[in-house]
Amino acid sequence: MMTSLQLGTCRSKKTWPKTFPEEELRKRLTPMQYHVTQEKGTESAFTGKYTDNKEEGTYQCVVCGAPLFTSDKKFDSGSGWPSFFDLINKDSVTLTDDFSYGMHRVEATCSQCGAHLGHFFDDGPRPTKKRYCINSASLNFRAKNSPSEEVEASGGAGQSPPSSKNEEL
Repeated sequence: MMTSLQLGTCRSKKTWPKTFPEEELRKRLTPMQYHVTQEKGTESAFTGKYTDNKEEGTYQCVVCGAPLFTSDKKFDSGSGWPSFFDLINKDSVTLTDDFSYGMHRVEATCSQCGAHLGHFFDDGPRPTKKRYCINSASLNFRAKNSPSEEVEASGGAGQSPPSSKNEEL
């Protein structure tokens, strides 16, 4: 049962708790990260850097650094994208009906900044039977025993996603 499903079109980015200026995101994110998270793009199957990642740790939003998934909830779905059967927190991802391309899917977005992550399906493994099919480009990974508590942004070595700003994209 999906109680967090939002009906209708995707919420305006103005309503997300964390927003970032477009210019900042274009500088900080790689072109693929920007395309996936801001333009609802999809990376090609089996090309993402986290598809085969087996390390223990936490997957975070590449835009705002919010924790989304843990490695113990990751599984190989055979889809070519990182797949998870549960969230780190029930409120970390927002689900929204997606009627693009003439079909019905359920879009998964970061509940803090609205970044497009991927899609949700109800064909996952037990115990949840959920599958969050997520683009690697929308994620950062922090290893379990990482010496740094900072989130490394893939768009630049040693950079962290900046703190939330009350600015519109």
